[in-house]
Amino acid sequence: MAEFPSTLWKDYELLDSGGGEKLERFGAYVLARPEPKALWDKSLPEAEWRRLAHTTFTPGAGFGKAGKEDSGTWNRLRKMDDQWWIRYASEDGLKMDLRLGLTSFKHVGVFPEQAPNWDWIWRQTRAQAAKGRAPRVLNLFAYTGAASLAARSAGAEVTHLDSVRQVVTWARGNMEHSGLDGIRWVVEDAMKFAQREVRRGNRYDGIILDPPAYGHGPDGEKWKLDECLFGLLRAVGQILAPQDAWMVLNLYSNGYSALLGETLVRQAMAVGQVASGELALLDRFDKALPLSIVVRMTR
Repeated sequence: MAEFPSTLWKDYELLDSGGGEKLERFGAYVLARPEPKALWDKSLPEAEWRRLAHTTFTPGAGFGKAGKEDSGTWNRLRKMDDQWWIRYASEDGLKMDLRLGLTSFKHVGVFPEQAPNWDWIWRQTRAQAAKGRAPRVLNLFAYTGAASLAARSAGAEVTHLDSVRQVVTWARGNMEHSGLDGIRWVVEDAMKFAQREVRRGNRYDGIILDPPAYGHGPDGEKWKLDECLFGLLRAVGQILAPQDAWMVLNLYSNGYSALLGETLVRQAMAVGQVASGELALLDRFDKALPLSIVVRMTR
C-alpha cells in the first residue's frame, strides 16, 4: 500500500514527473531534479518546465557511482535565495519549520515523501505521552531532523544522531526556528552507538531508522546497507523497549522491497505488529512516484 503527503500541505507540491526528472515546488521556489524512478513521459512540455523552474540540477561526473549517486551542480534560471524556509502542518496538529538549501548532492534538506512517517511518529508519541511520561525516542541517520521534531513536538525526549556535524547543526536550527528545545544531539556512527547502548542496557520507546545505501561515520567508518542493515536491526531490537514501543524503518535502496524490509524486521527482533508499504508522491497529473519503502512495528 502506498502513502502520500496530505494535499493540505501547502508548502510542497509535485508539479510534474517523467523523463527521469521531477518538478517540485518548495514554498516559493520550483526545482527540477533528476529522479531515476520517473520512467514515464512528462505531462508538461519541456518549455513549461523551464518556465516554471527557478533552478535545475545537472549530475556530475560521479553520478551513478556508489556513494556519489547524486553529486552535481545547480543551474539557476531565475533569482532565488540560497536558503529558505517552509512550514509543515499536518491535519493532526503537528507544525514545524524546515530550512531548505541547494546542496551539491541534489538534496535540499527535506524528503517530502516522508510526511506520512512524520505524522505516524507524531501520533504514536502523543499516545505514549498521554499515559503520563515522556517517551524516549532515538532517531538514527537523522539528517536535518524532521522526524526528530515530530517526536519532540509530541512530548518525547529525543536523541538525534547523524554522522555529519553540518547536518546536525542544520537540524538544530530547524528545532529552534520551530520553537522547540531539548533535543539531544549526537555526532556518531549509528552502528557503534547502537552497540554501545546495548552494552549500557539503555532502552528507547521509539526508534527511527533511515539508513543510506552507502555512508561514512565521523571517524571514517564505512556503511554499506546490504552488509550492515541486519546487524543494526538486531542491535536496535535489543534497545527497543519490550512493551508500548514502536520502530520505523525507511529504505531508499532500489533493490529492496516492502516484503524484504518486513522480513528483515521480523527476523532481527522480537516483534509485535508489523506493517509495510511504500512512500510516494502524486503529481498534478495523478502519476504516482514511489520513492521509498517503509516498515513500521509496534509492540
